[in-house]
Formats: sequence, C-alpha cells, structure tokens
Amino acid sequence: MKEIPDPPDWIRGITVRQPWATCILAGKDVENRPKPWSWRGWVLLHAGKKMESAVLRDPLVARAIRDRQLHLGAVIGVARITGCHQDDGPELCSPWAQRGAHHLVLADVQELALPVPADGAVGPWRPTQDLAGQVLLQLPHLRPPKP
Repeated sequence: MKEIPDPPDWIRGITVRQPWATCILAGKDVENRPKPWSWRGWVLLHAGKKMESAVLRDPLVARAIRDRQLHLGAVIGVARITGCHQDDGPELCSPWAQRGAHHLVLADVQELALPVPADGAVGPWRPTQDLAGQVLLQLPHLRPPKP
C-alpha cells in the first residue's frame, strides 16, 4: 500500500451522536454545534457511542434513517466542511439547522461500506494514521490536497 501522508495535516474527525450521524449520510447538510469551528476540509464522520432516542420520532429524522442501521462507536463516512455560520434572520439555512447554533456546512458526504470501529472526541479531532488508512482503503479516490 502506498504511504499515506500524516493525516492530521489534511483531515480531522467529527463525532456526532446517533441518529444525527446517519442523517448526515442521508442528506443532512448542516451539523449544529454550540461553538464555531475554524476547520475547513475533510472530516471522518464518527458515530458516537450514545443515541439520542428522543428524536427518533421526529418526522424529518424518521424519514432520513428509515431502513438504515444506526452504528455506534465507528467511522461511518466522510464529509467536507465548507463553512460555519449562524443564521441571523428569521429563515434558517436548512431544515436541519437549529436556531442559535453554529451550523457546520457539509458537502461531498460519502458513506463507508464497512464502518470502522473507533473512539472519537469532542471538537475536531486528529485521526491516527491507522484509522485514516482504514477509511482510505474504502475510499481510494480521497486523497490529501496537493501542496
């Protein structure tokens, strides 16, 4: 296998509780956070080890997760963070956006065929070389940007 450049230089991880992580795979285009993030670029989408069961009855969530497995404690995909903002006006940027939250704008979401068990962290975290390598085996076209 070709040597992968040090992942911390070009990719981070984001831990998202279920069912929200699976909703991102199904088209949720923003991730709500209490604080703004400066990181822009690729993130490993890590499903946290906890489930927010109360939101499973929300119609938007229920439609998104229908017939999908809700993995816990694993990287289930990748996404690209292209921006972070708060909506000031009466209109929110997405049906998924929460008022008062900072909205991480997500693009180029790709689901892994085989979830990769991993521990996550709060905030943008640095994956190990091994974890990034396991993910990139499933997404060989995903590579660090050229300098």
